[in-house]
Amino acid sequence: MAIRIMLVDDQVLLRTGFRMVLAAQPDMEVVAEAGDGIEALEVLRHTRVDVVLMDVRMPRMDGVEATRRICAGEGGGRDGEGTRVLILTTFDLDEYAFAALKAGASGFMLKDVPPDELLAAIRAVHSGDAVVAPSTTRRLLDRFTPMLPSGDDTPGHAELTRLTEREREVLLLVAQGLSNGEIAHKLVLSEATVKTHVGRILTKLGLRDRVQAVVLAYESGLVRAGGGRPA
Repeated sequence: MAIRIMLVDDQVLLRTGFRMVLAAQPDMEVVAEAGDGIEALEVLRHTRVDVVLMDVRMPRMDGVEATRRICAGEGGGRDGEGTRVLILTTFDLDEYAFAALKAGASGFMLKDVPPDELLAAIRAVHSGDAVVAPSTTRRLLDRFTPMLPSGDDTPGHAELTRLTEREREVLLLVAQGLSNGEIAHKLVLSEATVKTHVGRILTKLGLRDRVQAVVLAYESGLVRAGGGRPA
């Protein structure tokens, strides 16, 4: 079945451009568009959407609040619950985009990303993975994590004691933006073993995906801005 996509951006020309790229893919279908967050939530009440390509800065309701509500299941029960959000923004250092990641978005990319990278990101998000490897995301986290207070619902540093030493090591590398393959090479493990470790980390910490794992690693102090361990 084709991946059902909604485009949310207040610029009609940008939506048209993205629609043309996505329409050429046999496994993707643009089923809806919206000009702001309020319209997006309304659409989700009667349209099943797998992946939302979400702009950040929009009138009435911005992408951060819309992402928070979509990831909380707002917008139509089963439709909202299964919908994932991929943030698209003009600026690679945008505090609002980071806030959207905290709100539950599964990834962050620039609007001028090459088409093949955008398509790969959509497929990754749809499959349940998260887009955290691009350097733009890493720079975003490095710059803004120290400036943002943790929410009350974010697990504290004590939660990390649930992890084994190997799991903490894997989490550190995930937070530095490494893929499963890169982690496997670095730790001399099979990629399947790394995937198992990542799954256990998410389960133990009650996290949805790798994006939340990255945010937690920074907020808990396991990783400092700049990508290293704390002193």
